[in-house]
Amino acid sequence: MSTEDSATARTAIADAPRPTEDRGGAAPRRSAAPAYEGEGDAGTGPAAHRTDGTAPATATPAAPGPPSSPDSSDTSPTSARTASARTAAGTPRTGSPSTDGRTDAAPRDVRRDAGARAARAGIGLAVLGVVFFSLTFPATDWALEGFGPWTATTLRVVLAGLVAGAALAVRRVPLPARRHWTGLALAASGVVIGFPLLTTLALRTSTTSHAAVVVGLLPLTTAVYSSLRTGSRPSPAFWAAALAGAAVVVAFALYQSGGAPSTGDLFLCGALLVCAAGYAEGGRLARELPALEVIGWALVGCLPLAAAGAAVALAHEPVALSGHAVTGLAWNVLGSQFLGLLFWYRAMGLAGVASTSQVQLAQPLLTLVWAVFLLGEHLTPAAPAAALAVLVCIVVVQRTRT
Repeated sequence: MSTEDSATARTAIADAPRPTEDRGGAAPRRSAAPAYEGEGDAGTGPAAHRTDGTAPATATPAAPGPPSSPDSSDTSPTSARTASARTAAGTPRTGSPSTDGRTDAAPRDVRRDAGARAARAGIGLAVLGVVFFSLTFPATDWALEGFGPWTATTLRVVLAGLVAGAALAVRRVPLPARRHWTGLALAASGVVIGFPLLTTLALRTSTTSHAAVVVGLLPLTTAVYSSLRTGSRPSPAFWAAALAGAAVVVAFALYQSGGAPSTGDLFLCGALLVCAAGYAEGGRLARELPALEVIGWALVGCLPLAAAGAAVALAHEPVALSGHAVTGLAWNVLGSQFLGLLFWYRAMGLAGVASTSQVQLAQPLLTLVWAVFLLGEHLTPAAPAAALAVLVCIVVVQRTRT
């Protein structure tokens, strides 16, 4: 055969129509109808015309099966080009590990960095909260110069509730879910009503430095309440440190009171218990709700009771307005009752209850400093010694807590 005849034969074979085969190599099945919607349109589907004008035979595709994996033996030009592009770009296939064998190392690092930043921000807010709280007893002492204890407490709650209600209204915060009502009620009974009222009654007969040392046991009582509330089983060292701290406070109170607990000491002990519950419940809610909603709804919920109490108290207790009285009341409203608790609950939500409560170890010592500089009190050596002993016990409690 001549070279010219061979070329003509090859051209004829190349131009001849070829039957369509499926992936598995099975013989094609001819069908007069399109295999799926849209088949037969120009340029789409298996029935698309060839570029040379020859229409291939129409074939019904095989029964649909699971999509082929990226590693299946697909030798089509498109797959080859895609694989080549992946190789050239150095990008691993979706779902496959990176070149160093780590699939989510970067997201883990991002989450870890974000958690560390949140914890640092929480500790910073906790420091602000403790500074605000440390001025509560000196401010209450000033407020009692012009208001009775019931008037000072109820006005404090009413005014703080109005501030919180305005903040919630501006932000258009919806009502809390029913499942949060019990926790909000417990938090309000401790930090909105119980602690302010009991400590105000105690400060009528106790000095600020004395109250600061007794209430310095608050982080410990909060840890105990939280452990009992969650059903955890603390170690023996936890309970030993807790009992040691309580013994130090009792010994200090008896020493300062001449061997017998005073009425003020009883009020302070009650304040410890209710405030521990309020802190623990509020800290638990702060994991689910913003801090503004926790303290805001706690204050707003107490408004009706506080307003009625303020009306009765103002009718029966004398009021003598002075600079100290107004300043002390204003600080307790904005600093202690609203902003302090706002920072505190936000810190608990960011850094956790355990880490946040450790910051409060500095509160008794700060209050002793304010008592000297703002109130002119003279400290006995027993006050700072007892405060430091309680601090040591609380550090042990926090480190042995399970």
